[in-house]
Amino acid sequence: MALNYRPVIASIFGCFLLSSSLCYCLQSDIDCLKSVKKSLEDPLGYLDSWNFNNNTEGFICRFIGVDCWHPDENKVLNIRLSNMELGGRFPLGLRMCEAMTGLDLSSNKINGSIPANISKIVGFLTTLDLSSNRFSGEIPLELANCTYLNVLKLDNNQLTGQIPLQIGQLGRMKDFSVANNRLSGPVPHFTGNYSAPADNYANNLGLCGAPLADCKAPPKKTNSGAIAGAAVGGVSVGIIGLAIVMYFIFRRASRKRKDDDPDGNKWAKSIKGAKAIKLSMFEQSVSKMRLSDLMQATDNFHKCNIIGSGRTGTFYKAVLADGTSLMVKRLQNTQHSEKEFESEMATLGAVKHRNMVPLLGYCMAKQERLLVYKYMSNGTLNNKLHFLNEGEEPLDWTLRLKIGIGAAKGFAWLHHNCNPRILHRNISSKCILLDADFEPKISDFGLARLMNPVDTHLSTFVNGEFGDLGYVAPEYARTLVATPKGDVYSFGVVLLELVTGERPTYVSKAPETFKGSLVEWITILSGESKLKDSIDTSLVGKGYDAEVLQVLKVACRCVLPAVPKERPSMFEVYQLLRAIGEHYHFTTDDEILLPTETEDGFQLEELIVARET
Repeated sequence: MALNYRPVIASIFGCFLLSSSLCYCLQSDIDCLKSVKKSLEDPLGYLDSWNFNNNTEGFICRFIGVDCWHPDENKVLNIRLSNMELGGRFPLGLRMCEAMTGLDLSSNKINGSIPANISKIVGFLTTLDLSSNRFSGEIPLELANCTYLNVLKLDNNQLTGQIPLQIGQLGRMKDFSVANNRLSGPVPHFTGNYSAPADNYANNLGLCGAPLADCKAPPKKTNSGAIAGAAVGGVSVGIIGLAIVMYFIFRRASRKRKDDDPDGNKWAKSIKGAKAIKLSMFEQSVSKMRLSDLMQATDNFHKCNIIGSGRTGTFYKAVLADGTSLMVKRLQNTQHSEKEFESEMATLGAVKHRNMVPLLGYCMAKQERLLVYKYMSNGTLNNKLHFLNEGEEPLDWTLRLKIGIGAAKGFAWLHHNCNPRILHRNISSKCILLDADFEPKISDFGLARLMNPVDTHLSTFVNGEFGDLGYVAPEYARTLVATPKGDVYSFGVVLLELVTGERPTYVSKAPETFKGSLVEWITILSGESKLKDSIDTSLVGKGYDAEVLQVLKVACRCVLPAVPKERPSMFEVYQLLRAIGEHYHFTTDDEILLPTETEDGFQLEELIVARET
């Protein structure tokens, strides 16, 4: 009998969607970005990469500054357009990005007022950063209706009037800043545990209230003498205030002229003058590297050297003076102390395995955290499966099997033999990189512990411990607990990608009426005994049909949704795949030891795996 897992899969999505509008491939998000591009002045051409002459799934997710809920869906999660010299007014077309949770337009030249109906435009944001622009006018009261806000940065603008005290009712607030404006009156008192420091209110005309000086009560009685004195005092205060404002305007203008560099990067410049810089390298060959070497190798982290970005940070290609290529990852949202970060790096730097991307070192400068990796010339498995360049042939079966076996070996080693044992928590075809020989190398292992999502119930799912919806085990929506079986499920989806050539959340072969995930489609075909119909057509009839079907059946075992314990261990998955590809001699001596402990706390029972072909 065919099993219907549609409700299970649907529940995973339903728990985390911000509104009923979150579905696949909506035109509204494409129109949203078109409107943003049209309304903003872009003198340096950063948005030229936003080419809308495309009809492939998820094409907008490759735009600079755009994060999607899933890279294969045209559904915007975050827009980050910081430090791009953008001008114009606040883009009202953002209302069409209905599921967007983060907006960063900081360090630009955007002017005018913040829209009075801001909550109708970006009502579901958790982060809004409009700092270091030219916004004027009053802070709109409507911001108090953006109830999901965790971060609100309005500093370094020309805002006037009072801060709406209702903003203090935003109970999720963790970072609020309005420094360097022209604001006056009492500051809000936040109802949650958050209290903004005095620096976040600095350099305004007359703010008061904790953590600043107490607000003075208005006089109860007035007379003509007091009125005259107030008038004289008001004129004096006005002159002094004008002088202060002019001082800060000229100082900001001077600083802006000094920082203006169309090819530079503001955050990279800021760490050049850091007093305390720690750069530790784990590899003897690069032990003498300095921060200045990384700056030179990446051209001061120029945008042209960005080779990839994700929820944990941005990768830059670095070419050293001797021609050696490296990858440098700038982490985002890390709020661990230096001691905690160094401890994590020491642990990850000791992880050495043939199928791991080597972490060569790390750098700490001010608040920045940079990781240095060995460069992988063939990019990600995701790109090799789904985004082939013109004239590029699809991966043949032997390469796909080699990649599957090698990746399984790496994940099995992390689960069973690495000390300490590591859950990856974010397995996808994007975290499997390929070297010059197409040997798979696992990246981002251990990084989930360094991420600090701003909203546990929403952002942990899409920004933190787990990433892409198409890879997340169904039970995680219920338990929010990472387990080895969750990693097995995610890797099973990767195996399905290898065999079918389809994407996790969009199946091109399925009927137009089918809107489910790859796992759900496979489940339906399995119940109808039609698994063969899912195999990538480029693999059919090439003499490998039996092997392909065997790997597909292993994948199906990995993605069993109902009872996680019925899924194999990662060790067992590796042994099954290794047996299927044994005659290719992909592996040499097997260093994955047979686990002998119980599953309690992340270990597994001893397995005797029959090698069947």
